[in-house]
Order: sequence, then C-alpha cells, then structure tokens
Amino acid sequence: MKEKNCIITFYQIIQENCPILNNKEKKMSNSSSSSSGGIGFFGLLTILFIGLKLGGVINWSWLWVLSPLWISFSVAVLFIVIFVVVAICLKNK
Repeated sequence: MKEKNCIITFYQIIQENCPILNNKEKKMSNSSSSSSGGIGFFGLLTILFIGLKLGGVINWSWLWVLSPLWISFSVAVLFIVIFVVVAICLKNK
C-alpha cells in the first residue's frame, strides 16, 4: 500500500509542477481523435515482402525485399539535399 501512495504522490507532484504535461493531458482528453506515427506504408510493405520471402512465395534477392526501406531513405535524403542546396542558393543572393 505504501508503494501505491508513493506513485500517486509522485504523479501529483509532476501534475502540479509541470504545466506542459498538465496542459497536454487536458488537450488529449478534450480531443475526440488521436494520431500516432505508426509503422507506415513502407514499413508494412517491407514486412509483407519479408514474410513472402521467408514463406517461399517470392524468390527475390534480399536487396529487393528490403527495397522499401532503402528507397524511402534515399528519397528522404534527396529531399534534404535539395532543401540544403536551395537554402544555400537563396542565402547567397
């Protein structure tokens, strides 16, 4: 019973002394919809490809089975490089 009181007391201290967390909890309780990052399309596609490969349904190389991971990573890096180049060009004008 003593441990439970410590947890409640710690929670009450955090709630009283941390307005950011307190406001976040209020906002989350007032909203009817919630969003979460989740695994995403490319993650699900990768899991599907791995399952198909391990199940013997497809006979692809592992390079192509894991392609959703490296293709999405490459696209993200490409966008970052483009953003940096454009920012440098605009800064030099």
